[in-house]
Amino acid sequence: MDAEWKGVAVSLFCVACVSVFLLKWREHQTVKRKLQRAREKREKELGQAEKAVSYFKTRNAGVDLSSIVTLPLAELSKRIRDGSLQPDAVLHAYMEKALEVNRKLNCSTAVLTESLKQLEDIESHKDGLLYGIPISIKDNLDYEGYDSTCGVLTKLDDPAVKDSVVVSVLKKQGAIPFIKTNIPQGLLNYECSNPIYGRTVNPCDVEKTCGGSSGGEGALIAGGGSILGLGSDLGGSVRIPAAFCGICALKPTNNRISLHGLSSSVKGGKTALTAVGPMARDVESLALCMRALLCPDMFTLDPTVPPIPFNQQVYESSEPLRIGYYESDGYFQPSPSMSRALLETKKLLEKAGHTLIPFNPLRTFTAFHEFVLRGNVADGGATLLQHFKKGPVDPSLKHQVLYCAFPLFGKRLVSLLLRPISPRMAASIHAICGVGGVEELWKQHNEVQVYIHETIAEWRKLELDVLLCPMLGPAYNFNYTGKQSSALSYTALYNVLNFPAGVVPVTEVTAEDEDQLKHYRGYFGDGWDKTFVEAVRGGVGLPIAVQCVALPWQEEMCLRLMREVEKLCAENKCSNTQH
Repeated sequence: MDAEWKGVAVSLFCVACVSVFLLKWREHQTVKRKLQRAREKREKELGQAEKAVSYFKTRNAGVDLSSIVTLPLAELSKRIRDGSLQPDAVLHAYMEKALEVNRKLNCSTAVLTESLKQLEDIESHKDGLLYGIPISIKDNLDYEGYDSTCGVLTKLDDPAVKDSVVVSVLKKQGAIPFIKTNIPQGLLNYECSNPIYGRTVNPCDVEKTCGGSSGGEGALIAGGGSILGLGSDLGGSVRIPAAFCGICALKPTNNRISLHGLSSSVKGGKTALTAVGPMARDVESLALCMRALLCPDMFTLDPTVPPIPFNQQVYESSEPLRIGYYESDGYFQPSPSMSRALLETKKLLEKAGHTLIPFNPLRTFTAFHEFVLRGNVADGGATLLQHFKKGPVDPSLKHQVLYCAFPLFGKRLVSLLLRPISPRMAASIHAICGVGGVEELWKQHNEVQVYIHETIAEWRKLELDVLLCPMLGPAYNFNYTGKQSSALSYTALYNVLNFPAGVVPVTEVTAEDEDQLKHYRGYFGDGWDKTFVEAVRGGVGLPIAVQCVALPWQEEMCLRLMREVEKLCAENKCSNTQH
């Protein structure tokens, strides 16, 4: 009898094992089919776009599409308005170039073939500030009929039912959104790679990352496949790709531009704030985009956005500025090229008659760990992990996912053990434990408000107009961003403070910069400091930017400093070339 029961038990165990295996196999097959469908859909759209371009070229043999994509935005807009260029030629020119760039860099998630239909009605938007201008948008901005995937399988096969507010406003202003661009898996990473669409690479060096999370935008614009784009920024997500790829970008104050219709893997955070912002090849293009978006249409479509139109007078002013600056935030040692870029820019601004005043960021260690890290994973990473349960995890994210998925008790124990030998890493692991409850969350929100007003008080005491600070760079080697969250202190601080911040490329990494990496030690001598050198090694010739910051709702002042930096660097480059 015992033998019979044992036989039954063994049989049941075998059936259970086979059932589990079949269930896992089915899940794997479902994921595989889902990924395949998404990739086939993108390939179909790319094919349709290629056919459309080919058809247009056949019908318009005399039109030189290649020369169109070389024009600056202001000149392109002027020619469309005076009739010397037609919107259909401009759209097909950028579609052709975007397809070429995508083949090399893999920067698109969808080609918006509806843009071709938009041409039929384009004349009714002739008064729009962006009339006839093709524009690219980050994957997570809703466009009717298309997924906003955020790079995760859970958001596939869920097309937007209507356009996001910014897409609606762009269309009303005569712009033609024509392509969606690639992002990291789950968005909370600054390397642009996901299991659905793969990795986007840097146009300056395909062996480097283009940055993230608006990485597809940065790569496409820098590669020449778009003249103007929109991204979103929670910790540097428009600024880092812009800096890594050598273009300009602006992170506005939260909700200066509508967030309605912006998809995310983790919604509800109130400590570090998201903003939608423009990316382009020059500062004037950013200003034009802001002028176009900050219009009655936006304020009507989204009444939660303050009705503050763009202040052209502030942007164009030539009065000397009082500019605060810092060479380091005291938390993460800048790379040699970051330091040089900041000091050279400071010198150019002083020579131009501006006053530069030293400024020390307040309590960076606390702000980064308690507000940036703990603020973004207040739930211990649970919401983000929900999107990773089914399907593969991208290699660039494995460290982050591992830390978040580690049991709470284990994280606290590791943090405690690390505290004497690596205080920064200990504090970071403690931060990703999240907050303990509502009382602690409210306390955190209050501390953030105190921190903001302390910083503003220091700013006022020094009578600053704007702030100049280092910008992360150069572009990393692959698969290092997940191991380098601490480097975000230069960008994420301004999402907590909710100050507008923009980046402008000012120089390139030199052989001397590269050589000085041998002496880089960092401020803590921990794993992050050592890994940073590996991440940025081999960067000679890559672009380096500086960051410009203003007080909340003063995007025009921020852009004004950016324009001044851009102008002075261009003049300095010309002067050096002539000599």
